[in-house]
Amino acid sequence: MSSTAIEINSKRGIWGGGNEPLKASYGKLMMWFFLLSDIFTFAAFLITYGSIRVSYPAFEGHVSEFVKSNEHWPIPEMIFNAFPFFHGVHLPLVFVGLMTFILIMSSVTMVLAVEAGHRNDKNDVVKWMLWTMLGGITFLSCQAWEWSHFIHGSDQGTMMTYVNNFGETIKEVVYGANLHVNEYGPAPFAQLFFFITGFHGFHVTIGVVLLFLAFYQAAVGVYERRGHYEMVEKIGLYWHFVDLVWVFVFTFYYLV
Repeated sequence: MSSTAIEINSKRGIWGGGNEPLKASYGKLMMWFFLLSDIFTFAAFLITYGSIRVSYPAFEGHVSEFVKSNEHWPIPEMIFNAFPFFHGVHLPLVFVGLMTFILIMSSVTMVLAVEAGHRNDKNDVVKWMLWTMLGGITFLSCQAWEWSHFIHGSDQGTMMTYVNNFGETIKEVVYGANLHVNEYGPAPFAQLFFFITGFHGFHVTIGVVLLFLAFYQAAVGVYERRGHYEMVEKIGLYWHFVDLVWVFVFTFYYLV
């Protein structure tokens, strides 16, 4: 290549990130690459769940007749039926539905924050970022309560027969769940619950941290001085991905 061609290409910024495929900046492209890799990770987890799920026979009776045992995969609406301050009331999947609604609404406020950024409206960006962050914190708080309830279990427990870590067959009343045995059914049910929802919760936690950093920088005028709010948009891509993944987790784990 001649020196003239090199000089022209340098002016165009080919090696300096000047070329923007689909008008996406380098930062946005890298975020998309990261999200694509994360899609494969979550897809592998959900495929694993599906494979283990179908290896257990489905309960053939009526839902209300379901009896917890090691032989049948638990029916989610009979397991996740509790709600804070409504002890003993059967509310199938209501609390999980509320969690899903909160996360989806936080995605709406994230859209509004990005839109405000396009208008260079600092006050609106700060306002909607705050609401998005509060939505994420509320979701994590709900998930913490759900984990706590799942671990402690029901008051009456369930008589289970299982093999402990020493290879001994144990028959006893089991309360709640851990990685070895749980009162709800086969051990993989609890193992997958902790792993999949925990991995997603980890992503939400990272998202909340990023939201706080963006909220703070927007509030002190960092993005205003830069002349753009692209960082808010990049964090928005991550947050929408987290919300979308939860829809699949909710569908696979709680509804199927």
